[in-house]
Amino acid sequence: MSTPDRDQRQRFLFEHSDIRGEILSLESSYQTTLSKANYPPAIARLLGEFLAGACLLSGTLKFEGSISLQASGRGSLRLIMAECSHHQNIRAIAQTRPDPLATSLDEANAEEAPGLKTLLGANATLAVTINPERGERYQGIIPIESDSLSQCLESYFRQSEQLATGIWLSANGQRAAGLLIQALPEGVQSTDAREEHWRHLCHLASTLSAQEQLELSHNTILHRLFHEQSLRLFTPAEMSFSCTCSSARTLEALASFGKEELQAMLAETNPVEVTCQFCHHHYHFTRADIESAFKSTTATMH
Repeated sequence: MSTPDRDQRQRFLFEHSDIRGEILSLESSYQTTLSKANYPPAIARLLGEFLAGACLLSGTLKFEGSISLQASGRGSLRLIMAECSHHQNIRAIAQTRPDPLATSLDEANAEEAPGLKTLLGANATLAVTINPERGERYQGIIPIESDSLSQCLESYFRQSEQLATGIWLSANGQRAAGLLIQALPEGVQSTDAREEHWRHLCHLASTLSAQEQLELSHNTILHRLFHEQSLRLFTPAEMSFSCTCSSARTLEALASFGKEELQAMLAETNPVEVTCQFCHHHYHFTRADIESAFKSTTATMH
């Protein structure tokens, strides 16, 4: 068996066609993310799929910035979110509600646990948010109608981007993997030939099992699936865990609460302690820190 790739995303192109692809594997970056909180196996698996999905989608961006996937609902899983930047830095978080189903998640393994839609419950939505470093923020929101994140993301591309996209995601708590193929808007092929080629490639990709996706190298997977195709492979990008929190950003967020609320915080505890939800880094701010930040914020607004 070939050795799996670790923490890499690789883009590829089907020669003489209008179809591109990406293949991804996460290991240490995924495990670092999970180490920041004690997640049940089912949630750990979903976080892996969300991380893989965010990484694949970030590879489709043509500008500097970040992309995040966030799902929320009224079920035992309140929120799950993953983010990937153009620097290939990733982070993720999940929040559950204390109910009987949430408790049962601790006892179920990833294969036996309920899927995404079931965990999120009623009125669940998936938001895809693009945050460019320059330009306006974009967000597309769709209802979650499947237990499969892959199917939800394919629906997003059909509805929001109007691009035929196939996505295959796998995770097991140790490794996460993803495969994406996407029809480009250009028109090298005729419509009939393009659609036939697209259906053929999707059929080939659908034969990939979760075990193969998690255990085989990128080259082995691509050869097994597409050995009859002519592929152009691009240089792999290294993925890593990194949180964008900082003392300055956290203090700026505190200052946005308003003077009365800040005074109430300081009356209760001084210094004020803040913990980043993603990396669990602890920040401590004195009254002088907060008052200085509040003055700077109000001065900027005038």
